[in-house]
Amino acid sequence: MFEFGKFEGICSSAALVVCPLLGQSGIEPTCYSRNVDLGKTLVFQPATSFVHIVAIIMTAIMIFHIRSKYTAVGRKEIVTFFYLYAIIEALAIFLDSGIIPTSNQVYPWFAAAYTGLVAAEYTCLLINGFVGFQFAEDGTPLSLWFLRLSCLLLFGISFFIAIATFKNLASFSNTNSIPLWIVYFLWPAICTVVYIVSQLILVVRTLDDRWPLGDIIIGAIFFAVAQLVLFAFSTQICDAVKHYIDGLFFFTVCILLSVMMVYKYWDSITKEDLEFSVGSKAAVWEVKEPFLGNGGGAGEQWEEDAVSHYGGAAPSLVGGISGGQYYQHQQPPPPLPQGPGYNYPPPHGYGNERF
Repeated sequence: MFEFGKFEGICSSAALVVCPLLGQSGIEPTCYSRNVDLGKTLVFQPATSFVHIVAIIMTAIMIFHIRSKYTAVGRKEIVTFFYLYAIIEALAIFLDSGIIPTSNQVYPWFAAAYTGLVAAEYTCLLINGFVGFQFAEDGTPLSLWFLRLSCLLLFGISFFIAIATFKNLASFSNTNSIPLWIVYFLWPAICTVVYIVSQLILVVRTLDDRWPLGDIIIGAIFFAVAQLVLFAFSTQICDAVKHYIDGLFFFTVCILLSVMMVYKYWDSITKEDLEFSVGSKAAVWEVKEPFLGNGGGAGEQWEEDAVSHYGGAAPSLVGGISGGQYYQHQQPPPPLPQGPGYNYPPPHGYGNERF
């Protein structure tokens, strides 16, 4: 049963990373995916681990396409979100599959880091929701460092709350985990809602195209279905398929699809300035009509200037006769009439011209 501030009802139906570290001796789900023996090592949640691997591959592809749009708005900000998601998925492989056993001494530290990364990821999503409003110019040190420091701050706070809850440090306790519940469930929900609302406002007020609204709505549906399947129907799914998969598998799939819709939405609202873009492939320019040469105009034929206007073959200053040699064969110009003042005014006057 989903209850504010309490993990007992949630962990009894969903195999979350933090559940083995809460309560007196951990909280075990009622039904969970069966494990497999791989090289004398028990691997838990094999289907979910496979989805984590697929998510990392898909995220790498999305990051590649984002980085190739050199002049797109918010490119550096949004790629940080996908980097965090890839790190979370890689860490989840070790925690969900049991490669790092829950009894190991380092498990609480990795689970705390996982909790901090989740909080930082949703913080990054929240800030990316306001990049399009240009409160600070995207890609500038102000925008990037505000994003990084905000994510780092939330990571530090969530990491401390998680490890203090697991270890019963300070005034935290693994039997009273309200602060951990807030950073693990409530904060991601707040960030997601604010991001969706901000993007709806951005599209309606600033864009002429309404198709990106579909990307936002579909992504929100995937996110809502992920929560519903994990917290409400995980046990029923697990029993129906005889423990082969559980709600965590569908939760991971739906979260991946919602992240892909975030990329799809960002890609649909950003346009690259091709004048300043630098691609991996060289641009091929094709001249449809020559500037000079045959066929330069409508019915007009251009001829090569191979004959000098002074008569004879055009002289060449490279490998041919020089200018001085050429003009020695030309007739000298007629002498100018001599008069006072170096031919000014003319000795015969200006004729019939009147001033």
